[in-house]
Amino acid sequence: MAPVPPSTEAAEFAGKVALVTGAARGVGKETVALLSARGARVVAVDLRPAVMDLPDEFPGILAVRGDITAQETATRAVRSAVDAFGGLDILVNNAGRTLNKPVTETTAEDWDSVMAVNARGSFFFAREAFRAMRDRGGGAIVSTGSYACSVALPDGAAYSASKGALAQLTKVLAVEGGPLGIRANVVAAGVIETDFLDSIRSDSRAYLASFAGAQPLGRVAQPEEIAEVLCFLASPRSSFLTGAVVAADGGFTAL
Repeated sequence: MAPVPPSTEAAEFAGKVALVTGAARGVGKETVALLSARGARVVAVDLRPAVMDLPDEFPGILAVRGDITAQETATRAVRSAVDAFGGLDILVNNAGRTLNKPVTETTAEDWDSVMAVNARGSFFFAREAFRAMRDRGGGAIVSTGSYACSVALPDGAAYSASKGALAQLTKVLAVEGGPLGIRANVVAAGVIETDFLDSIRSDSRAYLASFAGAQPLGRVAQPEEIAEVLCFLASPRSSFLTGAVVAADGGFTAL
């Protein structure tokens, strides 16, 4: 079979059905925009009410509002993809939660809250997607991880552990999914300039800017840059790539 040529044309995802969590803003919204622009029909999932506005912004979008930490949301979202569009080819596990606290100040509630979104919720969606993709004859699961899965960040016990769990889950999905034609990869993203931290830090913009000098590229990532990597891993261009933790961190982990 001839190699698949690189392509960012609209036809790249023509006929494909994708599901994106954490779709209402940031990397998730940029991923929805790219998938839609390149021909995919997309189920966009988020707890925020803003997710319901996405069908007015992009063609071929079905919005589902729900809490990804609930099994019912994953079941409902995947069923919506199958019922509305005939199946599911791509899952982008993008929803995430962060926490910056020293170990001694991290409560059981803190730990459970971060794990529920970053690990448990991703597992629920991956499990339901696996079932739909198995029936479809294959697919691609891509997750937004973090370089925190492989390096130790101060005040990041719960967050780092949850992203480590996501990376290991991805490897298991790749091993189990290989014979079914299902690929699974995770993007170990660096610091991204979004409003992710605005609700928990009054100095969020200055805090984000402080990371710029720590990257060899001298800046933090823009949401669309991470979305491009997610879409590459979801596309036929990465057809021999599975079980990988792909660093998109401006060179931080190369230091």
